[in-house]
Amino acid sequence: MANVSVFNMEGNEVGTMELNDAIFGAKVNEHLVHLAVVSQLANKRQGTQKAKTRSEVSGGGRKPWRQKGTGHARQGSTRAPQWTGGGMVFAPVPRDYTIRLNKKEKRAALKSVLTSKVQENKFIVVDELKFDEIKTKAMKNVLANLKADKALVILNDNDQNVVLSARNIEGVQTALTNTINVFDLLKHNTVVVTKAAVETIEEVYA
Repeated sequence: MANVSVFNMEGNEVGTMELNDAIFGAKVNEHLVHLAVVSQLANKRQGTQKAKTRSEVSGGGRKPWRQKGTGHARQGSTRAPQWTGGGMVFAPVPRDYTIRLNKKEKRAALKSVLTSKVQENKFIVVDELKFDEIKTKAMKNVLANLKADKALVILNDNDQNVVLSARNIEGVQTALTNTINVFDLLKHNTVVVTKAAVETIEEVYA
């Protein structure tokens, strides 16, 4: 099992923690990680874009001029794609972009990213994160003490003092143990996680 240092909010090491190899020492499957990211981004798409084809735009029921003898190219309708106000060729229509992964694939991708963060020493465990009041400066100081920039902060409880203190810091995002996902983990340079959150992750995903 991998051992990681546990820090306090001042950035001092206060102990160590053994990580479960089933989650934090898993085989890194880059293909599954890629699929998970593509799936997550695709599932965010609304798929509501729509443009009209020549059969859907109004007008154009009459041939604009006779077929021969005018010197113009022949035209059948003023709503053909080459005309201003005409229909669009291969117009986009509403569609469902959803890409589905099964539960095992999602878990394997998540474990792969968590493992890679541990291997790259970008997984920082804090004994606790607790503020008496909402204070952005206090959160900034904690992240500076931990040398964590562009961090994803994973909490076990929805502590509003911590969440709101981190909200206005550029590049910093908070998440609960049941909302972590592959894309957010990859998007941030560092993962800062409370000791309680690590224990919950091990319980849920082991």
